[in-house]
Amino acid sequence: MGLLPFQGNVCILECLFLERDAVTHILVVEDEPSLCQLLVNNLSFEGYSVEAAGDGVPALAAHAARRADLIVLDLMLPQMDGFEVLRNLRERKDEVPVLMLTARGQETDRVQGLSLGADDYLVKPFSVLELIARVKAILRRTRPVDRPPLLRSGPFRFDLPRLEARREGRTLDLTPREFRLLEILITHPGRTHSRRELLQLAWEPDARPSARTVDVHIANLRKKLGEEQGTPWIATVGGEGYRWVTPVEPEPA
Repeated sequence: MGLLPFQGNVCILECLFLERDAVTHILVVEDEPSLCQLLVNNLSFEGYSVEAAGDGVPALAAHAARRADLIVLDLMLPQMDGFEVLRNLRERKDEVPVLMLTARGQETDRVQGLSLGADDYLVKPFSVLELIARVKAILRRTRPVDRPPLLRSGPFRFDLPRLEARREGRTLDLTPREFRLLEILITHPGRTHSRRELLQLAWEPDARPSARTVDVHIANLRKKLGEEQGTPWIATVGGEGYRWVTPVEPEPA
């Protein structure tokens, strides 16, 4: 399922493997198209339903039409800024969790956002891994029943909240980047991910890695998974990219 072009108001990418009504819904309010799409892609790959708005007025309209479970809110917007959006929500007694994004790092801005009722604050440029971790932490505090599942595939057990992978009880020594690549693959087993897609999803927006960088990380990941023993957990698909070939099942926490 594809991503609708960003038009400065609303774009939607539904979760790929869960029923819509059961999925946590996140509203991203960001006026920079490339960053907006990066956030939508990454949050969607986490299993969330994601909607995006490019300014405060359409964001409030989108939230009124379909209530978000969490709002990722940029501070610097072209017309109604993030402070005003947050103030509007809290004046209406709307306690939707809000993670503020901004290029400003001054303490006064951070204090103002938190005093208006923001749940957390992240300064640009930021790591996508950190943003995802903070989103999950907020959701655990506000919606504890929505914890991400544990997953099992062949001899592997993956604990996504803890960024932990085990093989037959042995913890694999993965870097955060390797785990992010692994997480993308195992949450969409059987689907081929192009090198370009993996670069967009596993690296920060200001990073400049090449397709060869993906190949090197996948090669290291294969070694740590134990593919030298003869079982191809990650398949190379022609010149297109990579996919996880073993069925993946949820495991009760």
